[in-house]
Amino acid sequence: MTGPTPVEPVEERLADRLSARHKDAPPSWDVRVLRQLGHLDRAAYRAVADLSTPGLDRPLRQVSKFANFSKPWFLIAAALALFGGRRGRRAAVTGAAAIGLTSLVVNQPMKLAGRRGRPNRTGMGVPENRWVRMPTSTSFPSGHSASAAAFAVAVGDVLPQLNMPLRLAATVIAFSRVYTGVHYPGDVVVGAAVGALLGRATSKGARWLRPTSFESPGGA
Repeated sequence: MTGPTPVEPVEERLADRLSARHKDAPPSWDVRVLRQLGHLDRAAYRAVADLSTPGLDRPLRQVSKFANFSKPWFLIAAALALFGGRRGRRAAVTGAAAIGLTSLVVNQPMKLAGRRGRPNRTGMGVPENRWVRMPTSTSFPSGHSASAAAFAVAVGDVLPQLNMPLRLAATVIAFSRVYTGVHYPGDVVVGAAVGALLGRATSKGARWLRPTSFESPGGA
């Protein structure tokens, strides 16, 4: 049995819901803002699709595929656990916990609530050379971007020297999801914001549980 048909874009659907409450009144400011965000989201998606950067097609396609199931982050966590000493192990556990929490929040309630359909890559002009397999889940928010941001923030809080490299890697993965056409920019921005918040919450929780492991020297 199939669920409800995903609706696109999510901003327009929210605006429709708000408008339905006041059918005879002119659009309120929040409805106007939501509709404008929907237009901007699609315009930004088309702008990325129109980029003439064939040299990036293969690398970003490979990056996007490699990021499935948070593989890069779990590999980094494994390296930290093996070679990073006590602080590295703490960072690995914190990062993995952040991914788990973020996946639970984003891939369940948020995607079910958003119900945004995936972009029409053909209709919006994304070159086929960029394409990766289109996920079957709903589009809003981006799970890849959320997990990447959560891991980068959580591990960066434990090991500040890895803060910038991890955030740069997370940004590349987030952009690759728009570049390959499987997400709108709004999906990525919201996913990254939620992931960053949950990553920070995870690191603070870990600090509260075992504060000495954050204060002691050593590690990667």
